[in-house]
Amino acid sequence: MPQPELLPGTPEFRIKLPKGGGEARGHLLTDFGGNGTHKFLLREGSTVAAEAWPGLGDHARRTRAELRASGGLVDVSADRWRVARDIECNSSSAAAALVYGYDASGPESWRTAEGHPLGDYLSTGWRAPRKAWLVRGSNVSGHNLVRQSWLREGFVSLAGAHLPPLEETDPTKSTLRRFVEDGYEGAASYSQKRGLVDELHAFLTQMRIGDTVATISDGRLHVGRITGDAVQTSSPGGLSNLRRTVAWFKNSHAYEELPEEVQQKLSVQHDVVDLTVVLDALDELTGLTDLTVPAPSGELTLPDITGALAADLLVHDRSWLDEIRELLIDERQLVFFGPPGTGKTYLAMKLAEYFGGGPEQVKIVQFHPSYAYEDFFEGFRPVEDPETREVAFRLTAGPLRELADLASREGNRHIPHFLIIDEINRANLAKVFGELYFLLEYRTRSVRLTYSGDDFALPPNLFVIGTMNTADRSIALVDSAMRRRFAFVELSPRTEPTAGLLARWLKREGRDPEPARLLDVLNARIDDNDFAIGPSYLMKPGVYRDGGLERTWRTKILPLLEEHHYGEGLDVAARYGLDSLREQHP
Repeated sequence: MPQPELLPGTPEFRIKLPKGGGEARGHLLTDFGGNGTHKFLLREGSTVAAEAWPGLGDHARRTRAELRASGGLVDVSADRWRVARDIECNSSSAAAALVYGYDASGPESWRTAEGHPLGDYLSTGWRAPRKAWLVRGSNVSGHNLVRQSWLREGFVSLAGAHLPPLEETDPTKSTLRRFVEDGYEGAASYSQKRGLVDELHAFLTQMRIGDTVATISDGRLHVGRITGDAVQTSSPGGLSNLRRTVAWFKNSHAYEELPEEVQQKLSVQHDVVDLTVVLDALDELTGLTDLTVPAPSGELTLPDITGALAADLLVHDRSWLDEIRELLIDERQLVFFGPPGTGKTYLAMKLAEYFGGGPEQVKIVQFHPSYAYEDFFEGFRPVEDPETREVAFRLTAGPLRELADLASREGNRHIPHFLIIDEINRANLAKVFGELYFLLEYRTRSVRLTYSGDDFALPPNLFVIGTMNTADRSIALVDSAMRRRFAFVELSPRTEPTAGLLARWLKREGRDPEPARLLDVLNARIDDNDFAIGPSYLMKPGVYRDGGLERTWRTKILPLLEEHHYGEGLDVAARYGLDSLREQHP
């Protein structure tokens, strides 16, 4: 029987089993399996997990059983088998499932000794029918190639002076990595070489004729269509020796007039950037109509304030709510601040659900002193693998990353999404926000993330509403960077709409107005606005059962004032008790 032929130019691949359970080894074969991918040879002596997990497919189960029966897999221990002869598998994924005992991606699971995934050694698979790309050329070693040659001669290019002649039309990432490692040794850092491999792979292999291409020069966006395959040619200084021909559209567009989502993607600092997520916006700019491209789903806006909403919130002045709406449209983030019990969190939730169209578009978090960037955005956390039951640290998204990803999905970009941060001033804000502080002010830009290394921008349709208890910490202690990035709106028992809220609620509920009068007298006696008492304490059903008002006053309100006057020797009950207040306002 002829020996299977190994795929030339590919190394040995490995899978390390958990808990020191050994490893499996194998090679890609030149022959293709039934699913159109290269077959895989699992090497004799490899270790295989004995347990078959519930997620394992029926075909893989039968294969394992047949190999056991034929002696292809033999016992090593209670939980491990050994491969007794070379086994030819239909694909790398089939081989990974055989090794793990559950279905797994072969291109990602199998790795070289250096840790590179098998997928880097495969030709490009499926991709979208039409994609969009940014290629930078306005500063290539000090030369503005866009102005000098790209627009005039009709092409885009990359510098590849140190690359050898490329014989493959669609070189794999592993081939390009080898060329870059050899050609740029000593001429580029590890990080620069890694970035160059990604850019070359996108330019040479991922791009296709018919794709949209964009570039920036002299503050203007130029858009065109790729009309030719990548070619390698000579050029002065090797500045543009990798080229693709382009049919540029006549009109260009001022950068500052571009849609915000386009500006965000253009801010990513790479020479080649995938812009497919904003392909619809680029088509609108160029006036293209293409039936293969879905129509834009709508523009981002916030619903107008209605009388019904104002009545539900007991806000008698609709203009106050109109101003909140305008602040959110202009700033994208605001903070409600004020004493306890002024309804800050309740108002934030109600407005977010109204503007977002329902609770599905709203996420709530509460800050505290130990809250960190890893909790808020993303970080490595211990996670149990549901299949192997092994605990490992994995990069996990926090509430802001989850909401941002939801807001930026196709079909969601015109829908407002809200993040409510309760007690926003209780955490170390610089520590929690990290590089995201920049994005709160510059919504059209992106930054490189600390952990994942992704280029990230806050979606235009993501709004942030914070709440801040001024009795807990004075607004003066919030740093200027925070105040510059948020609009601050006060909710005080001494000013509308909070001042008359309790009276309006009591009237709507058909109750005696006395609690509202008592609250007004109480707040008139409190000399510090930050310690005034909000109406929420007296807007609960328990207050209006027998003895409820006295009980609430004794257990909720007076303890707050005891803390405020701690160490002063003041008789708080005598000054702020119900009997004293009723004497002043019987």
